[in-house]
Amino acid sequence: MSELPVALRQALADALGSRIGASVPMTGGMINRSARVEAGGERVFVKWNPAAPVGFYAAEADGLERIRAVGALRVPRVLARRDAGEEGPAPPYLALELVESAPPHDERAFSRGFADALADHHRRSARPGAQFGLDRDNYLGLNAQPNAPHDSWAAFYRDCRLAPQAAVARRHGRMPPHRERRLEAVMAVLDRLLPTRNEAPCLVHGDLWSGNFLPANGAAVVIDPAVYLADREVEMAYVELFGGFPRGFVDAYASAWPLDRGYAHRRPLLQLYPLLVHLNHFGEVPYGAMVDGALRAYVR
Repeated sequence: MSELPVALRQALADALGSRIGASVPMTGGMINRSARVEAGGERVFVKWNPAAPVGFYAAEADGLERIRAVGALRVPRVLARRDAGEEGPAPPYLALELVESAPPHDERAFSRGFADALADHHRRSARPGAQFGLDRDNYLGLNAQPNAPHDSWAAFYRDCRLAPQAAVARRHGRMPPHRERRLEAVMAVLDRLLPTRNEAPCLVHGDLWSGNFLPANGAAVVIDPAVYLADREVEMAYVELFGGFPRGFVDAYASAWPLDRGYAHRRPLLQLYPLLVHLNHFGEVPYGAMVDGALRAYVR
């Protein structure tokens, strides 16, 4: 629960061109403080973090706008932002259209509609001939996410996803010999395990877990993206990792756009990146065992 800092209130008023009225602290995030504010007759959601790294909110706003431009998934409108290093006393912040969330009346219809929208988003955003990655780096939570473009999906996943997190794990003492050996063995054969399939790279949300979508008026609104161009299988592997999606979501997605027969074999490998991120952020329990389990699917 967080009161709106005075400097942030003034920065919002200047950015939105409106007097800032009542503010109500909100909860739910682990990284940011947040509040609902009244601005010119509109309800606005604002989150802030005095310790946010440079470009943190710019990256999130960019991801939301890229998803919006595809035109299949709903996202909140970006209203204003300020990043670390910019002039002024206000902390870094992001102001968004407030999404009024409410449980769907028909969970099955919600699940089907959300799955159809995600499949449509992946299909519309596919870019034949494009490289895997993005023209900028961004963040997965507070974790820096490099996106240097690669022609090969396996090379991108190795160089921009597994290798950076493995390096962090080593620094934190979370890469014991058995884990190191298995990870090195998997990375050595990644070209075989993750072939570039006959599908164009598409724009994935990149952090699509149950905390990053909201039901509103019977449809899903996605938030907190970590976008890049990828094989869409990585999105679905993330969806399946921690659960919490409405019943039938994965089957509905597969009905809208069937997944390759080899997806089930690749799924633990595609879940390895978020598992390493969680290991590095939250610690050994329970994520060390989950990382080891994913690796054992390929190396004994």
